[in-house]
Amino acid sequence: MICKFGRAILLLALVFNLSLPLFAADTQVAGLTKVTAPSTNATPSADLKPGPDAGKVAFITAYMLEKLEYLQHPFDATISTRLFDSYLTSLDPQHLHFLQSDVTEFSAYRTNLNRMTLKRSGVADTRPAYEIFYRYMDRLRQHVAYVDELLKTEKFDFNTDERITLNRKDAPYPKDLDEAKKIWRDRLGYEFLMEKINRETQKTNTTATATTDKSAPAKSPHDEIVETLSKSYHRTVKVFDDWDSNDVLNDYLEWLARSYDPHSDYQGPMEYEDFAMQMNLAFFGIGAELRSEDGYCKIEVLLNGPAKASKKIKVGDRIVSVAQSNQPPVDIFEMPITKAVRLIRGPKGTEVRLTVIPAGAPDSSRQEVTLVRDEIKMENGEAKGKIFEVPDSHGSMTRLGVIDLPSFYATIDEKGTTKKSTTDDVDQLLKKFRAEKVQGVILDLRRNGGGSLEEAIRLAGLFIKEGPVVQIKRANGDIEVREDTDPSIAYDGPLILLTSRFSASASEIVAGALQDYGRALIVGDVSTFGKGTAQQLFPLSKITALADLAHDPGTLKLTNSKFYRASGASTELRGVAADIVLPSLWNNSTEVGENTLENHLPWDTIESSRFEKVNMVQAQLAELAKRSSGRIATNKEFAYLRDDIERIQKQREDKTVSLSEKQQLADRARIISEHKSREQERAQHKKPDPKEYDLTVAQAGQPGLPPMTRFTNGVSTAEGDVDLDAEPISGRDDTTEAVTSETEHSESARLEEAKNILLDYISLMKNGKQPAPMLAK
Repeated sequence: MICKFGRAILLLALVFNLSLPLFAADTQVAGLTKVTAPSTNATPSADLKPGPDAGKVAFITAYMLEKLEYLQHPFDATISTRLFDSYLTSLDPQHLHFLQSDVTEFSAYRTNLNRMTLKRSGVADTRPAYEIFYRYMDRLRQHVAYVDELLKTEKFDFNTDERITLNRKDAPYPKDLDEAKKIWRDRLGYEFLMEKINRETQKTNTTATATTDKSAPAKSPHDEIVETLSKSYHRTVKVFDDWDSNDVLNDYLEWLARSYDPHSDYQGPMEYEDFAMQMNLAFFGIGAELRSEDGYCKIEVLLNGPAKASKKIKVGDRIVSVAQSNQPPVDIFEMPITKAVRLIRGPKGTEVRLTVIPAGAPDSSRQEVTLVRDEIKMENGEAKGKIFEVPDSHGSMTRLGVIDLPSFYATIDEKGTTKKSTTDDVDQLLKKFRAEKVQGVILDLRRNGGGSLEEAIRLAGLFIKEGPVVQIKRANGDIEVREDTDPSIAYDGPLILLTSRFSASASEIVAGALQDYGRALIVGDVSTFGKGTAQQLFPLSKITALADLAHDPGTLKLTNSKFYRASGASTELRGVAADIVLPSLWNNSTEVGENTLENHLPWDTIESSRFEKVNMVQAQLAELAKRSSGRIATNKEFAYLRDDIERIQKQREDKTVSLSEKQQLADRARIISEHKSREQERAQHKKPDPKEYDLTVAQAGQPGLPPMTRFTNGVSTAEGDVDLDAEPISGRDDTTEAVTSETEHSESARLEEAKNILLDYISLMKNGKQPAPMLAK
């Protein structure tokens, strides 16, 4: 029986449900750092225990999931089992630390977490989260202590034929400590070997030598490797040591939500802030992206903001302490990067003082820089355009437009940020394309993981007159048809959507709608990701029972509906199939896609809605596919890609790695040699660089075109936009560069083939008659 307290919570949640935005996809955090982790007020893990509000927050989160998540599955023994298993896996994804005896000891919780959470008192018992976390920390410390012992005494032998299984996510937990130590030793040996080879083959450059403190005594290569690996292991322990009780609860509730479906989620206050920042494409700070390197927060990228404008901060600088206005500095060396980022961010107009080691200076060098925080626009995340001038089959120059759309962004949490809209930005680029006589457009969604549902609907409306874009089915069976109601069309010419297995959610809504209408040709991987669900945000502070808490109880992102195309097919699981499939590493992948995620929803269909097809694709599709197939069969880049696919498939099937230095060096040498051979062939058959113009949204509103993009060593760079202060990239060996280069070449080849298909499409449409629109049922 559900208590009156629970019914009141549910009622409030249902009322609140009507006023919050829907989001079509999970999005990745961006901004100062690309790493997401809990933070705030670290406490040594030995003192961790459930906070005073943990039970209330956990109870309400569980109750809302049970009653409001799409499947409305009761929080029963099945969900309890999923939570138990997924929580252990979240802490120990490679099954390295927990022993089978640990799992057995905690097994009483496996089917009883529901009873411990949904207690009649309205206050959950969250002790299992902390007990399991304690045990994980015990095992992790044992692991690191054993590594320290091995690094002092072990003489690794790399003249061996031994192979080990590196990916253990599907392997059983070690049966006892002896088996765990064997696994730990094997992995350490592999890490030692990789570090040894990397150091021997790594390219040296001025950055790598300049940052060496010459006053320090020289270390042998062996000692340097030991020091590097030891620091890495101890840094992992420190990350978890810095967790406080809220961090443990946040992680536990996150996996409770995902026990219902892959995209429901619990977000602590900081995670929600990151999510809003991603959607807004703006945040308040100094304008720098950081990465962790040897315990330091190193500046990786400078955006347009206070840091860059000061000319006192450069890429490669290392931040060692952060001070707020009139406050003493806080040492951030060895601090988890997410916590350092929180100290650096802050309200617009406030002061922050950074103590930095300048790039290239020894560790003993220090410099203090005072900056005033400002709004930072994440321009890398917004839509961008390109105009290409390419010869057609008759030798005439044709202008093609490409819009790269990384996500469907929209302002959701204003707080003084400039309003952003995907549709408005794309519309601005399309206006520029029309003004510059572009004859065909490619909308590149290969990296687009989704975002705002409203923006997806509006964006599809730029290309169709009006009509249904997506159908949304609620948990109670009600179906809402969401339509484009604006009869105007921003662009009515030949249109290609370039997709991949990474195109998800809102991307799939747009692709499915424009495919159903026959408005766009879908080109790319065999299908898109297959995320066909929508999530809604529920700030728990709006729930009466949690409104008076001293701390923000977080936000529940809850799957409450399912997407269907205008034609009635769900985009869940199957995604949107390409009309023309291009060769890809991901076409047969078992690692990317909704079907690889636990607890996904099934694919199904509902009745089609009524809409008027424009039929701009079907008449030309067979001929376009035939011509594309002919080009792909003789294209050298696709031949290289097929060889890479075959090699990677063999590696996936093997599932082991060699501990032989000779074998590892031979494998690397083969990759580097193959890459060099390919580069020589490319140089011999190099075509003239195309005429290309890069367009930001801001430039689209200006008259004329920006300076033509120039090419350096095969990389395009906009004239007048070169960062002369940027430091060269260090720490990349020949193998890394070879693999990265080959990936870039294959993606470039896919775009080139899409452009060739578009040229054919333009030609066929000019020479043929378009069929009359028809009404679809």
